[in-house]
Amino acid sequence: MDIVVLAGGISTERDVSLVSGMGIYKALKQKGHRVMLLDVFLGYEEDDWEKVFDMDRDWSASVQAVKEEMADLDAVKALRPDWKKNFFGPHVLDICRMADLVFMGLHGENGENGKIQACFDLFGIRYTGTDYISSAICMDKGITKDLFRAGGIPTPAGTRFFKGQQPSEDIPFPCVVKACCGGSSVGVTIVQDEGEYQKALEEAFRYDNEVVVEQYIKGREFSVSVVDGKAYPLIEIAPKEGFYDYRNKYQAGATVETCPADLPSEKTLEISRMAEKAFHVLRLINYVRFDLIMAEDGSFYFLEGNTLPGMTPISLMPQEAAALGISYEDLCQLLADLSLRED
Repeated sequence: MDIVVLAGGISTERDVSLVSGMGIYKALKQKGHRVMLLDVFLGYEEDDWEKVFDMDRDWSASVQAVKEEMADLDAVKALRPDWKKNFFGPHVLDICRMADLVFMGLHGENGENGKIQACFDLFGIRYTGTDYISSAICMDKGITKDLFRAGGIPTPAGTRFFKGQQPSEDIPFPCVVKACCGGSSVGVTIVQDEGEYQKALEEAFRYDNEVVVEQYIKGREFSVSVVDGKAYPLIEIAPKEGFYDYRNKYQAGATVETCPADLPSEKTLEISRMAEKAFHVLRLINYVRFDLIMAEDGSFYFLEGNTLPGMTPISLMPQEAAALGISYEDLCQLLADLSLRED
């Protein structure tokens, strides 16, 4: 197949997306596909774009060079002063339309919020992951929480409000303040008192005009992927310091990850069945990764769904697949195959 691995962008998770994209690109190349690794924002400016799948070229090398030279988002945006009028970089849509499939290696705002998926639907472009509606639902932590409650999925008590508004209910300390549409725990703070709360609000509002304030649950952190409606083995996440924030997510050695998680079989089954239910409550398609907390009394709470989970070498979903004997390369092929099924 001719496959575009779409990565990069201008979200706060740009760097992680490029690492995911390079891993996916190499895996699909090993599977024998003709693959192009493409930055959705910077695009491809050469005149030979109609022949990109015929080129014997290591696309990851050029993306790696851009990643190292352009770590500053403002510097990336400066390369395309007109980007607010057209988010897609040069020839991105043209190349994606030529491909049999676009493998979504994007993370964060533009990529997980459903806008790119909706555009691809209008152009008849096939892509991995879920559709635009469920992408938008999961990107908004407030809406996700509302649907969890309505669907009987346990989730911490919480409220959401826009900048300049007052919350509709008071959440006692300690609590968690998070940007409503942030990713990779960017803009997330655990607060203990009023002083910390105000600082946390300022931080969260840097990333979004709406915030979620929710009950803090002290306990063990877990993640579980659901692929084609079936839960993968649970993975426990134990940061050596603090909580599972951006640094602990992506700095090697910062977190102890155990898969399968050390839990009684009946508890594992209970969480797995609830994850599969949550998959349907959020009307997801193909795959997702859920984050959850288990309190000291054994009760558990779902926090959010990640519709384009990380695919870096240390990401959680590949670790869960490995526990089932599914290699990284086979996982990438599986996710591609699921997305090519006829509706």
